Amino acid sequence: MMQIIDGKKISQEIKDEVKEEVAQLKAEGKDIALAVIQVGADPASSVYVRNKKRACEYVGIESVSYELPEETTQEELMAIVDKCNKDPKINGILVQLPLPKHLDEDEVLLAIDPKKDVDGFHPVSVGNMVIGEKGFLPCTPAGVIQLLKRSGVEIDGKECVVVGRSNIVGKPMAMLLLRENGTVTICHSHTKDLKEVCKRADILVVAIGKPKFIDDSYVKDGAVVIDVGIHRNENNKLCGDVDYDKVAPKTTAITPVPGGVGPMTIAMLMKNCVESKKLFGE
Repeated sequence: MMQIIDGKKISQEIKDEVKEEVAQLKAEGKDIALAVIQVGADPASSVYVRNKKRACEYVGIESVSYELPEETTQEELMAIVDKCNKDPKINGILVQLPLPKHLDEDEVLLAIDPKKDVDGFHPVSVGNMVIGEKGFLPCTPAGVIQLLKRSGVEIDGKECVVVGRSNIVGKPMAMLLLRENGTVTICHSHTKDLKEVCKRADILVVAIGKPKFIDDSYVKDGAVVIDVGIHRNENNKLCGDVDYDKVAPKTTAITPVPGGVGPMTIAMLMKNCVESKKLFGE
């Protein structure tokens, strides 16, 4: 029996849990605030920022918004990051990516205080994740782990294949599956016999950035398939990196696009904001 993994439902469960935690912290006189910094008006980024603000409102976290013009200089942006670092009221700092081309993304992300790095992209956060120390986990891969666990998918001892090796999804995804005792293979553009490697997977996580790239010939019967991709097809309909209609019948569980991994990212961001208060809040 094929299970459709419902990211909307699971993300709502997590947001409700976070809401309770925030209420508890507020009862102890502890407020939480997230600074969201957006440069320029990229339409997709604006949608994400709006959704993040809405989620903050729902769980009871204050959002402090910096909407900067496209022509903002590196110095101006760094000054705002510095101001947020020093502000004791702000627990999390989120710089919406991608930044306009003239800005140095790496320099900006490095400047964020690791204690406020709720995106989990700072090298200190990445290092803590790799060695299993406490800290912030990147929201999308951490969301995938929650999708699997809360859908009753056992990771321990399973053959896990991650397609894609980005710093935002692929690499941390592999580390988190490893942390759950999965046996992990990472595939990328230089992988030989990609199809054969994918067919070994009990759990296949696809973050390759190509619409409907993975069809049924990449998937073994009974696999669990997690699709991290999101695109618009020729009819302006949302689709993922997996050809859902072809792949779904072969799986025991699969995430749809939309409504799978997408909603989890923001839910995990809210969770990280609470963690920042619990771990590092004064």
